Amino acid sequence: MVAITEKKMLVYGAIAVGGLGMLISLFGGTIGSLIGGLLAGLGALFAILFMKYGYILMPLITERTGTVIMTDTGFEIPPRQDVVVKNVGGVYYASAFLGIKIFESATEKTLDENIAYNEYFERAISNLKNVTKIAYMVYVEDISKKRRDIEAKRAEAQLRLARERDKGEPDVLKIDKFEREVAVWDNELNKLIKGVKPMGVVAYAMTTAVGVSKDAAMAAAKAQANELRTVLANALNVEVELLTGDEMLKCFEWEKFMPVTAQDLEESMV
Repeated sequence: MVAITEKKMLVYGAIAVGGLGMLISLFGGTIGSLIGGLLAGLGALFAILFMKYGYILMPLITERTGTVIMTDTGFEIPPRQDVVVKNVGGVYYASAFLGIKIFESATEKTLDENIAYNEYFERAISNLKNVTKIAYMVYVEDISKKRRDIEAKRAEAQLRLARERDKGEPDVLKIDKFEREVAVWDNELNKLIKGVKPMGVVAYAMTTAVGVSKDAAMAAAKAQANELRTVLANALNVEVELLTGDEMLKCFEWEKFMPVTAQDLEESMV
């Protein structure tokens, strides 16, 4: 994928700047040490930012510079990197992707809760006006790594919960959300302790709109995505967000080829 390659090039460029700064600081004398130290620090900072927040930074950069990415198959990624567009015989098609965060599996629910959940899902689908694709990719996770990740996420959720509770006027909705997150990670950790193999799930939704112009197709796709986000979030009690940048491009790439191993999928999510 073109945009992912550009992100890696920026990371490598930042690392190169940091390396150059280290060399200057070692062999450039007093002033060189100051300049080299500054370059090394900036290089390391930008490398970390692009690696961790590239999905946010790349759309900002391309939007400010007006950069349009064209793939070798004729698909176009606009500067905001929130849709994928293609011109087919003078008609424009635009697709938007939504990330779905699922905090509770079917095995954690009772039979009645699963029946109700399926009913909610059917109601959600029946309320959609457009064709929608909902994709799930599942895999067995590495237990030792999974446990470390769960313990880290539980600690983060507990910290957010404690900070919200310590506020003068805490947000009740946020407290409820953080409490549910802590309960989810506690439950996941207990299952690992009992020897249950952890299953990883990556879920996303895709919606496509058509328009007589590029802008019309893009606007229609975004409107459908916003409607889909509301319907899925309310009906299924999940977090749904419009994907941009690398996150959107990963889903676009998965439409052609999905990761073949659990390690490939986990690495692509970093």
